[in-house]
Formats: sequence, structure tokens, C-alpha cells
Amino acid sequence: MAITLGELAVRFGLELAGDPDATVTGVATLQAALPGTLAFLANPRYRRQLAATRAGAVVLARDALAECPVAALIAANPYAAFARIAAVLHPEPPVVPGIAPSASVDPGAVVDGSAAVGPGAVIGPGAVIGARVAIGPGCVVEAGARIGDDSRLQANVTIGRGAVIGRRCVFKPGAVVGSDGFGFARDEDGYVKVPQLGGVRLGDDVEVGANTTVDRGTLEDTVVEDGVKLDNLVQVGHNCRIGAHTVLAGCVGVSGSTVIGRRCMIGGAVGFAGHLEVGDDVVVTGYSLVSRSLRGPGVYSSGIPVSEAAVWRRTVARLRRLGRRGTEGGDE
Repeated sequence: MAITLGELAVRFGLELAGDPDATVTGVATLQAALPGTLAFLANPRYRRQLAATRAGAVVLARDALAECPVAALIAANPYAAFARIAAVLHPEPPVVPGIAPSASVDPGAVVDGSAAVGPGAVIGPGAVIGARVAIGPGCVVEAGARIGDDSRLQANVTIGRGAVIGRRCVFKPGAVVGSDGFGFARDEDGYVKVPQLGGVRLGDDVEVGANTTVDRGTLEDTVVEDGVKLDNLVQVGHNCRIGAHTVLAGCVGVSGSTVIGRRCMIGGAVGFAGHLEVGDDVVVTGYSLVSRSLRGPGVYSSGIPVSEAAVWRRTVARLRRLGRRGTEGGDE
């Protein structure tokens, strides 16, 4: 679709430097953009590409305006403004109501007339599918699950029994919400499975990445609050609570009964030990191990960046020697 720069400026509260009647029809990177497309500059490392861009317009901060050779939309947060504009220029395909002939919908389920149920999908007894919900091919919505209006399940998503999903949630292929948590009681003869009798509750505007799993609680619910974003291959254990607008990058593992606060940013491959509490506005950098509670806001790290193998070996040797000196009563 084509939209004028003037309309975009008014719609998103941006300042325009350029012709308000000029139109853009799509988005692109600064380097690949052609006339008629919209680019953005948010990361300073790409600033050198700005002077040579052929974009029809660029979304940027005021301090980069003098270097921009084309029309500009000035924003306090260029990346967020670009994201909103991109969603207008490249909207999701509309939901086409209907139930595919190969889908299986239990007579006791309630499917809104505006929803779409794709080929091979299974909707269990007592499930409730809200307005304009899209259920992709091969999805399973188990008994008693409820999915809020305008949510979208892409291919092969499973929503477990009794799970409650908010509005406008997005589930990428292979996501599983509401499977049994990893609960076992150790006995002298092995392990006894603990029945997972709780549920899962997701708020509005939650996104769950491909092959990400959110386990149901043991006795109480696992809770993911409004606006949480879970990347691909994330594991959220039973009885966890994740606060509103927190984001977890790929391969994060959250052990059971961990509480993570609101507006937190968790980097890739971070691991959380169980039964911890993380406060609001906490940032944990990638590959960190969180083995204790983090009460206050701040940035936390524990991973050691990669280095040449020989340097790494010497570093490890020094750490071991420090440990030995400590146990032998030497220097601290």
C-alpha cells in the first residue's frame, strides 16, 4: 500500500522534514532502500550508510537530520516509530473466517464465527476460540482452553488443557503452552511423577516464539503477564511468573517457581536457577547464570567473553590457582 509522509507524520506524532505529499510503499534497510521505500537509523554503527541511502524517507533522531540526504521523519525513538509504520505498510493478512474440512472441532467447543481454523487443527471439548482468532494448520487446542480475540496461532502450536490466552497474542510454529511441568519426587526406587494440576495464564499482547514452551503449574498457575515477548527456544518452567513487558531472548531457560519482574530484558542463553526472584527493570546479559535473587534494577552479567584458546587456558589456570590459595590459607 502507498501512504504519504504527511499522513505518517500526523498519525504517529512525528516531525517531517520533506514533502508531505511524497509516498512510500514499503520498508528496507538504509543500504538496500530504493526510492519509494522507508528506512530507519537507530543504531549508530549504521550511521555511515545514511549519506548514501536512496530511500524515499528515513526515520531518525534529530541529531542525525543534518546528514540525511532524503526526506526524514524525526522521532524520539526511531526504531519504535519505524516498527509502527512498518506494520501499517505491511499488515498481517486478514483472517478469513471458516473451518477447514480436515479440522476436527469438538461439538462442545465454541468457535466464534469470525475465527479461522486451518487444515488438520484439533479443537477439544469446552475450548473457546474468540473473535478473529486464526488457528493455523496442525494446531491443537486442548479441552477447556480459552483463546482471546485477535490472537494468531501459526502452524503446529499446542495450547494445553485449560490454558487461558489473552487478546492479540501470537504463537510461532511449534510453540507449546500448558504442557506438564517437570515435576518428580525422588524416592528410593527412582522418581514419582507429581501431577501437574495447575494451569497457564497469558495476558494480552504476548508473543511466544518457535518451539518455545511454557509449562503448566503444579498446583497454582504459571503466569505470563501482558506484553511479554518470548523468543524462539525459550523454556519457562512450572509455577513461574513473568512480569508485564519483559522480554526473553532465544534459548533462555527459566527453572520452576522463578519470579521475573516487569520490564526486564533477558539476553540469549541466560539460565535461571529455580525459586528465585528478579525485580523490575533488571537487565541480564547473554550467557549469564542467575543463581541468586536480583532484587533491584540494574545490569547483571556472569559470562566470560570468548578469547583466544591459549589466553583462555591461562585465565582458567590462574582462577584455579586463586582457588587453591584460598583453601590453603594463602593470599585472598
